[in-house]
Formats: sequence, C-alpha cells, structure tokens
Amino acid sequence: MFCYSEGLPAALWSVLVAALALSRSGALSCLLTGGLYLALRLLSLPPADPQRAHLILQPRHSPARLAHRGGSHDAPENTLAAIRQAAENGATGVELDLEFTADGVPILMHDETVDRTTDGSGSLRDLTFAEVRKFNPAAKHRLWRDYRGEKIPTLKEAVLESMHYDLIIYFDVKGHADQAVAALKQLYLEYPRLYNTSIVCSFMPDVVYKMRRADRNVVTALTHRPWSFSHWGDGRPRFSSFWKHHLTLALDVVMDWSMHNFLWHFCGVSALLVQKNFVSQEYVRQWSAKGIQVVGWTVNTIAEKMYYENVLQTSYITDSLIEDCDPHY
Repeated sequence: MFCYSEGLPAALWSVLVAALALSRSGALSCLLTGGLYLALRLLSLPPADPQRAHLILQPRHSPARLAHRGGSHDAPENTLAAIRQAAENGATGVELDLEFTADGVPILMHDETVDRTTDGSGSLRDLTFAEVRKFNPAAKHRLWRDYRGEKIPTLKEAVLESMHYDLIIYFDVKGHADQAVAALKQLYLEYPRLYNTSIVCSFMPDVVYKMRRADRNVVTALTHRPWSFSHWGDGRPRFSSFWKHHLTLALDVVMDWSMHNFLWHFCGVSALLVQKNFVSQEYVRQWSAKGIQVVGWTVNTIAEKMYYENVLQTSYITDSLIEDCDPHY
C-alpha cells in the first residue's frame, strides 16, 4: 500500500479535488487548498546538508549494514554488549532505541515496559533509573549465559561506546518528543562529532519536526510501516473491535498518503526508513529523485542482504550480522 504521487503539487491537487467533492464550493475549496499551501511554505523545514547526510547514510559510499537495536539476535538488544558485538561482526552502524525513566534519565529501551527483555517488571514511567539499573537486560535473550552482569545503559554510555568503535548511530525516538529533543540537542552540543556520524529517526512526525526545528544541523529520517496503526509488526490486528480496527485502517491510509506526499517535505528529512516488504527498485528510484534515501528494515537473510547491497544499492537494518534469523518485533 502506497498512496504515492509526484510531490506537493499532486498532493495539493488531491486536497482540492477532495474539498470540492465534500463542500461543492469552489471558493471554499480554493481557500482551503491555498491555506494548506501557505502553511507548508511557511512552516516546512529544509533538510540537512545533502552531502553530509549522504556520508552518514552511506559512510563508505556503499550500502551501510546497521545492527537493529545493536543486533538483537546476536546479543541482548540495546546494550553496550550489543554495540561491541555489532562492531566485531562488521556493522557499519547501530540503531538504538531511546526511552526515559520516571526520573527523566534517557536510556536504551525499545518498549514502554521492561517486561519483555529483562528480569524485572513494570512501566518505565513508574521506574526510576536506580530501579531500572538493577534489572538484567540479557535475562531473556537466547545467549543470556554469555552476557552475565550486563546493565541497561544510559543514552550517553551508548553513544560513547558507539563512537569508540566508529559506528554510525541511528537514534530511534519512541516518543516523549520534547524530552527526547532536549536530551539529543544537549548530546549533540556535548559531542559535535555526532553531526557527522548520526541520524535521528522516528515513526512520529512531531519528533522529527521538533528535532529539525531545535537544531537544523541534525540529519533526520521518518520511519514508516504501512498499516502500523491497525496491525502489529507480525501482521496480527491490533484491535478485536470492528470499529477500532476499521478506524485505524482509515488512519493508516491517511498517514500513508501524508507520509508520501508532504510530511517528508514538511519535516525536512534526508531519509525514509521503510519496512522491507514495501521496498522495491522503483520505490527507491522515486525517493532518490526527491533527494531522499531509503533504508530498509528488518533485513535478516543473506538473500535479502545481497538484494539490498547489489540490486537496490541502499542501506539496511538487520537483527543479525552473522546468520539468517526471524525478525525481532
């Protein structure tokens, strides 16, 4: 599913046609479309320097291999051990998830709770950093015996470890837009090297927009998976309720159309991170024509990796650098 058209003119034309159909008023339709155009012109943010963005997205002038959550199949996800293992396995960079504890400490964690990956239980909004630090992030990993004593790292600890191994960093912001932007802005000021070695990405356009507005030098990307409001990553419906399911289906269509027609321009992104099943040569070509690079996720088999490297010639995010594996949702 891609509601794809050729840029902003086509998007505005679609709005005009829809407004005419709904209102049956030419004046109102033109006013609405003109207002949207002015808002986009006045509020849209320019992307970061294209040459610098390219060096981050393809740092060796070839497709980058990025370890998803540090390489969640090869080591416990979002840990310093995962970062070290990713470097040892030949990763170009790491994708790391940013969350916050109850007392506002930025840490690496994918979920809003600690239950799935640690031996602890509870929501991050109810747990202080001191409490979270006691949990073992390797407890439920298949290789837990090899990673005894691992701790949930702070964002700063993860950045220092990644820089030590010269890894590109994809900061995947899960939410808390204002809090995340403040933490990342401070991090970029403290470590200016990150401007040339990292990218901030999120499913949430407000996170990306606020990051670009706060610091125009930060390279950003939008993350997208069609049908993400209505379905889980493995394809299961999120809601059993008929009305909730179909409402979220409608939201998915709106988000998909928005993502492909104006959000990328509005937020000033340099890349689009897209679930692998929806990436094709034509899709990569269409975005490349707009100056946007496509990064696929989660690419977990040798055949898929060869396709990305040799045919698509675009970067990808993977759960394992060493063997085929199932996707980690």
